[in-house]
Amino acid sequence: MPEKKTLEYKGYPLRRKDNLIYFGNMSDKYIVMLQIMDETMVKDLPVATKVSLQLQLTDPNIKSRDRVVKKTEKNGLYEAMDVAAVWLDRALNAKA
Repeated sequence: MPEKKTLEYKGYPLRRKDNLIYFGNMSDKYIVMLQIMDETMVKDLPVATKVSLQLQLTDPNIKSRDRVVKKTEKNGLYEAMDVAAVWLDRALNAKA
């Protein structure tokens, strides 16, 4: 049986559930959650026009509302993914 390939962006895995996209490894200290807030149809395909981003801690012992480190909204998935990649790189490579 062929090995299942994981979708990645800039070396980090992507998981999608409905309008939520999780970017990063759950085993790392941080992930970015992207929520598609609005979309428009372009040639019969839905295209995200408004995306909410949250840099979150993955520690299950922290209440979900206290996990959010920073958040913003972007116009379009491409712009949101670029910001998410920068946030995740900086957070995971910060000198503690």
